[in-house]
Amino acid sequence: MGRLLRLVVLILISLSVGSGGREIKLKHEVNSHSYNHTLAKILVEYASAVYISDLTELFTWTCSRCNDLTKGFEMIELVVDVQSCLQAFVGVAHDLNSIIIAFRGTQEHSIRNWIEDLFWKQLDLNYPGMPDAMVHHGFYFAYHNTTLRPVILSAVQNARELYGNIDVIITGHSMGGALASFCALDLSVNYGMQEVQLMTFGQPRVGNAAFVSYFIKHVPRTVRVTNENDIVPHLPPYYTYFPRKTYHHFPIEVWLHDTGEGNQTYVVENICDGSGEDPACSRSVRGNSISDHLKYYGIELGSDSSGSCKIVMDNNIGQYHTDLGGSIILSRDPTTSSFLKSKLSTDALSSSV
Repeated sequence: MGRLLRLVVLILISLSVGSGGREIKLKHEVNSHSYNHTLAKILVEYASAVYISDLTELFTWTCSRCNDLTKGFEMIELVVDVQSCLQAFVGVAHDLNSIIIAFRGTQEHSIRNWIEDLFWKQLDLNYPGMPDAMVHHGFYFAYHNTTLRPVILSAVQNARELYGNIDVIITGHSMGGALASFCALDLSVNYGMQEVQLMTFGQPRVGNAAFVSYFIKHVPRTVRVTNENDIVPHLPPYYTYFPRKTYHHFPIEVWLHDTGEGNQTYVVENICDGSGEDPACSRSVRGNSISDHLKYYGIELGSDSSGSCKIVMDNNIGQYHTDLGGSIILSRDPTTSSFLKSKLSTDALSSSV
């Protein structure tokens, strides 16, 4: 049954890549300044680090992925929604003079099932306040109706009170990229933050063309990085023959792919057109690789543990308890250098800011 389903999946991808229908072209200025290679190499390390299951190492920024280009990062808030298996953090990168928000993607142990399930997802939620805009209910819910949103908004407010109105950069890989998108729009529309920047890796589509048009008006500093034959950016499928009813990607895409022959190969970074669905970029390939989804710029993106939503924590960092409805929130007062505290949030699932 699994093989048959994968065969159907590949057929659907072939249909979605087809060029026989009329496509919607979104207007979005493309220039070489939209994409910064150095920044991408930094942000992919944050997108990788947020997968770490050892909360002590992640919170104190001593994990194996918490070095190199992200050294000196100052963690402010780390949140784990245990019930929904979601994880994110907020902190300050002093070298970038920016607040960094990173969202974890789908756990590697379940990624095959998640990918197969995503093929059948339909646009199933009207985006509030925007006529004709529709989004993926699961992605929307995961950001707006879990512990993540109130904790993140509070941490951003605290950081800005201390450091001033510095830029906010949001990142995530896979499903984490989808959550990062809703966070970027939330901060821009609902909290008036004008300098929000979004860069995601291997992100799926999250809404239709009407939603994308609305999104890029409010978060113009948006870049999606896709890698070779990564399967996830092809999901949910884009159906050329139903352009107004199908999912549609955000511009601007940067497609990483190898070129050359034999030993003379090198990686090309194609800055694609402003449509979000450039047929000369990742849509020019089938997009059937999971392995291409799990590594960007040579950085591993995925869980560091084989366990399902496994969490490890040193009790010395503070006392905490959890249950089926609880969430773990680790907070640091940015005005002090050694203050660490952990607290249980059992009512945050129903909280809003």
